[in-house]
Amino acid sequence: MKPLLFSASLAALLAAATFSAQARSLGAAPTDTIVVRLPNKAVMTLVVRDAAQLRQLPQYHLDSLVARLDGYIKRADAATKVAATDRLTTVFHPNEDQPGQRLPEEIRITTSKQPGSYGPSNKVEVLLEKKFGVVINTDRNTNDQPRAAAERQARRDSLREDQQNKNRHASYVVVDVGLNALVNKAGATAPELRPEGSRYVNLGLSYRQRLGGRRSPLYLLGGPELAFNNYMLEGNYKWQNTNGITSVVQEPTARQYQKTKLATSTITLPLMLQLRLRDEHHRTTFRLGAGGFVGYRLASWTKLKYFEEGSTYKDKDYGSYNLNDWQYGLQAQIGYGDVNFFVKYNLNELFRAGHGPQAQTLSFGLRLLGN
Repeated sequence: MKPLLFSASLAALLAAATFSAQARSLGAAPTDTIVVRLPNKAVMTLVVRDAAQLRQLPQYHLDSLVARLDGYIKRADAATKVAATDRLTTVFHPNEDQPGQRLPEEIRITTSKQPGSYGPSNKVEVLLEKKFGVVINTDRNTNDQPRAAAERQARRDSLREDQQNKNRHASYVVVDVGLNALVNKAGATAPELRPEGSRYVNLGLSYRQRLGGRRSPLYLLGGPELAFNNYMLEGNYKWQNTNGITSVVQEPTARQYQKTKLATSTITLPLMLQLRLRDEHHRTTFRLGAGGFVGYRLASWTKLKYFEEGSTYKDKDYGSYNLNDWQYGLQAQIGYGDVNFFVKYNLNELFRAGHGPQAQTLSFGLRLLGN
């Protein structure tokens, strides 16, 4: 705080107060406030009960107060620099130094080592026989504006810190929806799948951990997932298990199948490295991940739906159908904003060698929840 600023401000306050007393009717109000904004953006506030109090100001030797403020402010600034706390309030009693001159009973000067930080700004409070209070505020705007700006900045800093903590590590629910396809098929019995009916659904809980420093864009992802795969056949064909061999056969009768599918449920554990790029607000924008997975088949079954003799029938049969219990493969993800795509490729075949069609599974689609 600059002593000359306070001296000039207080002198201007007296002039402004006199002008305001003539221009406003204060006698009817219990209290009134006079706010003076100077060209240097300093703000001064005078609170009085009525016009009579305003007219009493010359009795308090404020010219002597202006001269004393210079020394008081210097002493307060010096005490703050060596104080153990960031803020310090120093109290002076001018009326005790020179009794009988009706000087202020008390002057409180609050200073900060970091002006403009969160909290009250530097200020001078003058107590004139407990009747008048003069507050000189050296912030750039009004009394409330700097505090509101500091609170907004503190909230922004808190949100930014929360976002940074969220970016370091997080756990979240994963929901994938897509389609299955059979690739690398071989042999005359290789099945043809109905694309829209061969669905893939995955539910899981994933954990993300940052690798490297606090600004590293590289993460490690992993967590248990439960996947459901449907392999629906095209045409009037069905899955059949005969003599330990799983094959696809055409229905020899006039029965027409509406749905015929082989379904599996698998518990999987993926592990991926992910690159996450963020904007200036620490929000994730572009994502690219790649890794692998391993899974174990929990159950498998076939389902037939057909219409016969005026009625609809659904047959469901549980069995292993010579499927490989263990599945493993590669997976990748790519996303921007709220849109995320995934693809999974099984390295081993869907059926045990020599006991079913030769083919591998390819799953792809959208990640609806979790990124």
